[in-house]
Amino acid sequence: MLKANWFGFLFLMFSLCAAQEEYARLSEIVVDDAQIFTQAQLDGLRDKLYRFESETSNQLVVLTIDNLRGETIEQYALEVFNENRLGQEGKDNGILILFSKLDREVRIEVGYGLESYITDAVASRIIRNTMIPRFKDEDYFEGIDLATDQIIEFLNDPEALEEFKADIDAEADMPWWLYIIIGLFLMMFVAAGGFVFYKGYSTLIEIIRGIFIGKLAVVRGVFMGVFMMFPLIFGLVFIGMPLFFMAMLFGFDDVLNALAKDFTWVLLVIAAFIGVTILLAILRIRKKGDKGFKLSLFKSDKAYMKKTFSSSGTHSFGSSSSSGSSSSSFSGGGGSSGGGGASGSW
Repeated sequence: MLKANWFGFLFLMFSLCAAQEEYARLSEIVVDDAQIFTQAQLDGLRDKLYRFESETSNQLVVLTIDNLRGETIEQYALEVFNENRLGQEGKDNGILILFSKLDREVRIEVGYGLESYITDAVASRIIRNTMIPRFKDEDYFEGIDLATDQIIEFLNDPEALEEFKADIDAEADMPWWLYIIIGLFLMMFVAAGGFVFYKGYSTLIEIIRGIFIGKLAVVRGVFMGVFMMFPLIFGLVFIGMPLFFMAMLFGFDDVLNALAKDFTWVLLVIAAFIGVTILLAILRIRKKGDKGFKLSLFKSDKAYMKKTFSSSGTHSFGSSSSSGSSSSSFSGGGGSSGGGGASGSW
């Protein structure tokens, strides 16, 4: 029985080891495991990429495979890149083009040192505009060959790269009239949120006034005030989210990032909110001519409650509160990638 269990354990371990994903060990600058190139195409592409490496030290590598064996192309590309240590150590100047034939996916994986040149947006546009249209026609070599030409050009010619990036920015720009439509649409949410907030805030001020003049019991007033925070928060969300999207739309990312790094302003806003609310309650007391301050811990004025907070009153506590209701000569030089690049499918 012991031998049988030991044999079963060894068999299980062997099965687990065999099931582990083995990533490609690259012996050439172009490895065509999917066999999508002719020999002439393979030789020409290798010559071009070896020449580019000798002239610049940048290492542009192409790997084609049949399938990803259940992996995502992002993870597979990252593992191949880092296991083969593409690029030069200290420079991390490697780029991998990974093509999976049966999965119909491709990825450009970029080393740390080249991410400021071949950005995610640049890689994505190369895939989208250069590679995918040709892959759809099963012209795999031309798609990959032209993509390598573009990458080589961009790394050798900064002006060509900047022009390409400018085209990307222009492509992302929206017409002025679309900004207006989006702005008006978002302002509808701001207006709705502002109305809900105003109704709830006005009621909150009246609750504090009622407590200060002794017509609303402190205990009951605190409970009502806490409950009234729900429509206030609901209104602020309706106001804040559209304003957040508008700030992103109009390029105020730096301001939003600064606010996200330091939340001290939140405490200041809360303190200001409490102070202004109490001040407005006092001003309302003076405006209505109430005589002095008087607190009642448990007893409320029934006539005041019915007139002020009933459903028919000017400040309806009930209605306001309901409002709240992703070749052997080749070897990597020791570089690595952090996962920068882009992927595409066809």
